[in-house]
Amino acid sequence: MCVKGLCFLTVLSGLAASGVLQVSGMHIYTSGDMEAVNGTDVRLKCTFQSSSAINPNAIVISWSFRPLKPGSNDESVFHYQQRPYPPLEGIFRKRVSWAGDVMGRDASIILQQVKFTYNGTYICQVKNPPDVHGTSGEIRLRVVTTASFSELLLLALAIGGGITAVVILLLIIVSCRRCKKRSQRQHEGNEEAPRKERKDPTAW
Repeated sequence: MCVKGLCFLTVLSGLAASGVLQVSGMHIYTSGDMEAVNGTDVRLKCTFQSSSAINPNAIVISWSFRPLKPGSNDESVFHYQQRPYPPLEGIFRKRVSWAGDVMGRDASIILQQVKFTYNGTYICQVKNPPDVHGTSGEIRLRVVTTASFSELLLLALAIGGGITAVVILLLIIVSCRRCKKRSQRQHEGNEEAPRKERKDPTAW
């Protein structure tokens, strides 16, 4: 017997308990603010989580670009549906490549040889029917003339660490060779010593 909607609530509770009722939602994760040097390649990372099983034949990924200039229209950057569809016109023509993996929940792309006109916001949208609801991910890209001090510092540390590792390796090789030569000389000396002490049995 149902009283004032209690029957409906009971049915919903039963469905939720049995796992039939699921709350759908697409969650998208991006790197937020990024910086890239003019003329270099940059990876726009976008990953997602879906409440539904990934269907590679139905999933749709869209990237769009919003310029810094107020009032400018969004421009399509990239589209994926069963296979990648790079733009055939616009400022991103022949400048975008697919770097994701839908089964790995990765919708990333690579911008090649970025220009100052690429300054702006990049929007990543993913739909995995029936999971088509959720917020989009945004990346604010800033194209600069040279790398920032922090990036230069990291690069210098990486180069310095590499050089240090090479120097240590060379020192180890040289030390091993010297030890090997020293042991060979000692071995040869030990063999020659008994020979010098031997006397000719015919001598008086």
